[in-house]
Amino acid sequence: MFKTIRNAWSIPDLRRKILFTLMIVVIFRIGSVIPVPFLNMEALHTVLSPDGLEDTLVGYLNTLSGGAFSNATIFAMGITPYINSSIIMQLLCVAIPPLERLSKEGEEGRRKIAAITRYVTVVLGLIQGTAYFFYLKNQTDDNGNTIAMYTSGFSMWFAAIAIILCFTAGTALIMWLGEQINKNGIGNGISILLFAGIVARLPYTVNILSRYWQTAVEGNTRYFVFVPLWVLLFLGVIWVITFMQDAERRIPIQYAKRVVGRKMYGGQSTYLPIKVALGGVMPIIFASSILSIPSTIQLFVNPPEGGFWDKFFDAFSTSGWLYAVLYFVLILAFAYFYTTIQYNPIEMANNLKQNNGTVPGIRPGRPTADFIAKILSRITLIGALFLAVIALFPILYSDITAMGGLSMGGTSVIIIVGVALDTAKQLESQMMMRHYKGFLD
Repeated sequence: MFKTIRNAWSIPDLRRKILFTLMIVVIFRIGSVIPVPFLNMEALHTVLSPDGLEDTLVGYLNTLSGGAFSNATIFAMGITPYINSSIIMQLLCVAIPPLERLSKEGEEGRRKIAAITRYVTVVLGLIQGTAYFFYLKNQTDDNGNTIAMYTSGFSMWFAAIAIILCFTAGTALIMWLGEQINKNGIGNGISILLFAGIVARLPYTVNILSRYWQTAVEGNTRYFVFVPLWVLLFLGVIWVITFMQDAERRIPIQYAKRVVGRKMYGGQSTYLPIKVALGGVMPIIFASSILSIPSTIQLFVNPPEGGFWDKFFDAFSTSGWLYAVLYFVLILAFAYFYTTIQYNPIEMANNLKQNNGTVPGIRPGRPTADFIAKILSRITLIGALFLAVIALFPILYSDITAMGGLSMGGTSVIIIVGVALDTAKQLESQMMMRHYKGFLD
């Protein structure tokens, strides 16, 4: 990957794109430290201390936003509204025929779908911003000081409108920054901003590990084993993710010979590659976004301790068994869903038949489609189990070793490695386009 970046840096056009992307990332990080008005920052930092957010979905949202959520900055919502909007639009494109037809109308249809996605993103940003404001309004520190400066009267409503609009504007600005990376940068804009937010939280993870190591020095010697073991497992997970991202199942394809005029075409053997991790990090992002819904609802209310709703929301804590089970099931479900909407075995079989291609030993048409569907089903299961195990392993490790604050590590590492590999492949493809020699050379 570093070799790819070095080679891309030597090309002036790509160097400009890399610098533009870095500039957007810097703007994103600056916006992540600018707080919204009308908040008591002292009380905010006391109530929403990162240590107090460990092993909660609020802490996960804080990780995705690069710490902006706990600081109530203009980018506090992060890219979560855009991700949720994309999920909703993909579901609607499958369920609603007019949207399905629109998605198949080529570039113009995709442009209209993207415009609708932007509007839905702003609406979701407005809803989540409102939920976050009520959460801040209901919180007080140990001294009884409220986070919101105004809690009643006209001043409260004015402050509420200003804060919610700041959160919503931040959501729209993040979406625009991601699109600018797609347009003028190296591409993969939203994923790069997500990558930047998670990487910004890595020093906090290192700080947690150093604290556990200090605990070991002070006498709790079991952490002399658990801390190095976590580092080794972290490196091992990175290697496994890198291996699985490039793993693929190759279906052999044989093309028949055909004569056109005085020339003969075809006759060669090739293969149809199917990646094991077909959906990449999307099933993880989809599952975590769905499981964040109870946490978002909880922001609107303040259930009394020990009550039914308090226990209900606690059941969705990232350290709870219900969260782990639902997370596992949703990752499997979204992996199959993503494969279904991205790959059509019947269409793939028809394309092979039109180009005189066949799978050796399989008849063209329906048998080929069934064979490809069977392969896709098996590959999707392997890829989904890989994602689920990687995502849940840090949660189980945290429960066994009592090392809190690291339960979201698996999800974060998958996203970081996946985005890094995808970005490197995009740079390689852009370099290949610039060095490709056409038939006129």
